[in-house]
Formats: sequence, structure tokens, C-alpha cells
Amino acid sequence: MTITRSRIPAPLFALAVAASVMAGGSDGKAAAVPAPGSAASGAHALLAVDAGSPGLALRAGATLAPPKVLDLSSEAVGIGQVVEDQEGAERREDTGTQVTFALQAKVLFAKDSARLSNAARSRIAAVARGIDPRPGTTVRVYGFTDDLGSSAHGDALSRQRAVAVQGVVAEELHDATVTFDVRGFGERHPVASNASEAGRQQNRRVEISFSRTVDAQGSFDGAETP
Repeated sequence: MTITRSRIPAPLFALAVAASVMAGGSDGKAAAVPAPGSAASGAHALLAVDAGSPGLALRAGATLAPPKVLDLSSEAVGIGQVVEDQEGAERREDTGTQVTFALQAKVLFAKDSARLSNAARSRIAAVARGIDPRPGTTVRVYGFTDDLGSSAHGDALSRQRAVAVQGVVAEELHDATVTFDVRGFGERHPVASNASEAGRQQNRRVEISFSRTVDAQGSFDGAETP
């Protein structure tokens, strides 16, 4: 079973609120912004914002501008679709320009191992078949771990796992024009808190990502090469 949902990142909604704030020119009572998930049209219901709410943290003398409907349909603002299996072990995120598959380590490797099972190879091959390789295509394969153990061990293990996954993807694609960016980031870039086993499980993962268009940079924003 899979779960599909549209996604609007929290910072984007905060941006919608911030876009309605200015230094003057309003009655100071309330403004409105598009509700999450609603189309950017005045015909749709707007979410009222209380100008007196302490959560807005308006500076002294600032008021809310008249309501403004933002166009949230653009791919440029990062809206996309997220699909994951019922257990959350496999997650696919599609922004329209980039696709990222995140596979939890538990479905690929034994504990503290970088050796793939036959079932894991089949799972990775299925992901690879969703890639449409073209000249100049870069496929990124990044490994991540939780924060247990030493940082050096996590860096090494995450890279070994990324290399193992990349090998299966390369075999499936059979395309010499595709380049790979393979890295191990260890405990860096967690997607959940390491304070619980559930969170650590999410952090132990391998991500496979590729652009729908040729990406000349082929890099992970803010990432370091270990």
C-alpha cells in the first residue's frame, strides 16, 4: 500500500504569511493568506490571520497589508508530491524537476553491513528503471547513518552503502553517458531526531536522486565531500 500526498514545505507557508506583512497601509486588524493546499485564486477560501497574534512577532508600528493571493502552483517554489509505502521504508519525492528516492537501510542491509541482499538488489533495480537517462544525466547516490558510534565509522559505512547501491543502479541503466555522484555523509543531514530509535531508523538511509533535466552542477546543496 502506498500513501500519496501533496506537499507544501512549512517555510513556504511562512513565506506566504511574511509576504502579507509591511510597515503600514492597513487597518491593522487582520489579513489573509491562501490556506495550505488551496489553489491561488480569490474564489477560494482564505485563512484569516490575527494581526495581534504574538506568533507573528510584528515589529513596533508594523501592520498587516491587504490580503494577497500567492501563486503556489509553480515548480520553482518546491511544491511536489510525496509517495511512501505504509511502513515508510521507501519514499519517493517528485518536485517536477527532480525525483528523489529514499530507501531506509533496514530494507537494504543487515546491521552495520554494506552487503546487499537479493531482495534489496531487486528493490534498487526497480528504482533504477524509473530513471530516464540522457546524455549529461547525473544520478546522485548518497548514504546517511544515525549518530550512534563514531563519526568516522558512520562516514565510512554510509559511503560503502552508497557505493553498493550505485553499482546496482549502474548495472540496470547500462548507459555510459550517465555520471554518478556517490557520497557518504554519515550522521550529517538527518531527517529526524536521533533521540529515538524511530528517528534513527529514518536517518539510516540511502537516497537516489536525479533531475528530469540535465544538471550541470551535479551537486548536493550545502554538502561536504567526506
